[in-house]
Amino acid sequence: MYPTRILRSALPQLGDEKPNITGFSMKKFLANTKKPRYDPWERNEAWRYTGRFSRFNRYRNALPGFGTAVVAFTAYCVYEQLFLKKDEHHHGEEHH
Repeated sequence: MYPTRILRSALPQLGDEKPNITGFSMKKFLANTKKPRYDPWERNEAWRYTGRFSRFNRYRNALPGFGTAVVAFTAYCVYEQLFLKKDEHHHGEEHH
């Protein structure tokens, strides 16, 4: 009998999972890809995500001056529409 048939006929070791002749277990793999039980660097990396370096504070200062520029541009557009009159009675005519 072939060795692969012997391995395939063996009882599964984990629940209803089919045995794999390579020894690879998808359930074990998925269980180990989650957050580790203990991360020795977690305490050293925690400062990157708190206080001045939180996600909100990092993106808040991503475009400095953008708010001021938007207000200034809006004020200019309002000024142009209200106070700067264009001469529209010669529209499309050329003067020679």
